[in-house]
Amino acid sequence: MGYLEQLIELVRRVGEGQRERVAEAAALIVSSLDSGGVVQAFGTGHSEALAMEIAGRAGGLVPTNKIALRDLVLYGDQPRSILDDPLLERDPAVAKRLYNLASVHENDIFVIASNSGINGAIVELALQVKQKGHPLIALTSAEHTAKSEPLHPSGRRLAEIADVVLDNGAPLGDVILPNRTGAVSSITAAVLAQLMVTEVAAIIERRGQTLPIYLSANIAGGYEHNLRLEAAYAGRIRRTA
Repeated sequence: MGYLEQLIELVRRVGEGQRERVAEAAALIVSSLDSGGVVQAFGTGHSEALAMEIAGRAGGLVPTNKIALRDLVLYGDQPRSILDDPLLERDPAVAKRLYNLASVHENDIFVIASNSGINGAIVELALQVKQKGHPLIALTSAEHTAKSEPLHPSGRRLAEIADVVLDNGAPLGDVILPNRTGAVSSITAAVLAQLMVTEVAAIIERRGQTLPIYLSANIAGGYEHNLRLEAAYAGRIRRTA
């Protein structure tokens, strides 16, 4: 099979095979929102796309915040040059700084994405999150992480720390074609993110409550709608690039 055919089959398997875990993740998110929490989303490298899929996009939940390595520069006191380090995501020391810069409240929930689930910053933030008592949802590749040595001093993986683990179905190395092309993790993680969000929305709708959902800023009234909803979370959600 070619890339498209394999990808379609993988998306179907990833989505249909994890309905219960998606429901568990959605229930945790709803509980956090009920308590006034927001969803804190984090990923490094291409997994940052997952955080962007969760936070600040049309059709997504308003009470969401994207954490990124660049926060060290944008909101912290680090020089721009720190981002030139290609191995920054392996440094556990950055995780505590990222957590503190995010203005996290006690009822917030975290969604952390990492295809390998082994890098220092990812694992350390997950440990910080659980030490602080937050629920944690992980999106990772079960195959890749199981076949990889952890790079965190604890010897632990993201999947071993989270309350709910969603498997993006990517193979070791993240590609599905024999010539080593055809990456999939960003696509399948986005599907899982949207499945979570739509399940959260379905739960809230069944209660007869108003959905805190973003509209596209590029439709009439969308920008104003979003500003009104964001006002309830002033200082807790950031919408920088």
